Amino acid sequence: MQTPQPPLRAKQPEIGRLIRHLRQEMELTQEKLAARLGVTFPTLNRWENGRATPSPLAMEKIEGLLHQTGDRGQLLLSQCFPETE
Repeated sequence: MQTPQPPLRAKQPEIGRLIRHLRQEMELTQEKLAARLGVTFPTLNRWENGRATPSPLAMEKIEGLLHQTGDRGQLLLSQCFPETE
C-alpha cells in the first residue's frame, strides 16, 4: 500500500509560477485549465498572479496534472519545490 504524500507547500510566488508553467506546458488557456481543475477562470487567474492560494484539494489536482505531464512535470515540481525530490 502506497503511503500518501503530504500536499505541496510553497510560498505563493512559486505556486503561481508552477501553475502558469503547467498551463503553458499543457498548451491550455486559463479558462481551459480552470475547467480541468473544477474552478473558475477568476480563481485560476488569482492563483497565477499571487492574489490567492489554491486549497489543498486544488493542489492535489494540480499535482496530479503535473504527474500526467511526465518528466517535464517532474522538472517543474523540482524547480518550484526543490525539497520534494
